[in-house]
Amino acid sequence: MASTSQHIRRVECGEPVAGRAWFADIPAVAQVLAGGWDLAPITVLVGDNGAGKSTLVEAIAVAFGLGAEGGSTGARNVTRRTESDLSEHLRLVRGVGATRFGFFLRAETMHSFYTYLEENPGGRPEPRFHEMSHGESFLSLVGSRMFKPGLYVLDEPESALSFDNSLALVAHLSDLAANGSQVLLSTHSPVLAAIPGAAIWEIGEWGMRECAWEDLDLVRRWRGFLEEPGRTLRHLL
Repeated sequence: MASTSQHIRRVECGEPVAGRAWFADIPAVAQVLAGGWDLAPITVLVGDNGAGKSTLVEAIAVAFGLGAEGGSTGARNVTRRTESDLSEHLRLVRGVGATRFGFFLRAETMHSFYTYLEENPGGRPEPRFHEMSHGESFLSLVGSRMFKPGLYVLDEPESALSFDNSLALVAHLSDLAANGSQVLLSTHSPVLAAIPGAAIWEIGEWGMRECAWEDLDLVRRWRGFLEEPGRTLRHLL
């Protein structure tokens, strides 16, 4: 993929973190603050809950100029501020000629974002997101908001998607990257993590490390469960 699709080439520490900040104790975040992080045209983050995936993608989205609760550049949807101050300590190294346009799809705040769109109509008719199923509304939002060159940040979008719709999202994100966009994706889904050409980073108590799809702990666990679910369940029940 062309380097022109890298609207953010690198994430670095800008303003040093003073005192005790909870996010600086997360190994993956501490690693980025200490040594920086090079992003690819498609970058995927995987790891267990609490490992720092959402903290990182949220902070990068906010540092880029996107709303912490989702939306495109300039969106002002705020219900309750829960984001960390990590974005204030990040410096984004942008690519030559990089666009300022982006969109942040955050699964946990989409319901309030749909309400925000209804209450703040733009110059074009909006889909009736609240009247759709969860998965239909996600794909409709993707189709109506994620179509032109820009930075697209997605935080665990698989929560609304079936297997087939996950594949549809993989195809859409691949097309975006092939046509000048950059994708940063946090996921628990081995399907979404398999997006072709992605740089996959596994994060955990060790920090973060680039990893091949087939070597991900996520993939090994899913593969083992699907091959023999009873074996896994015997240890739990």
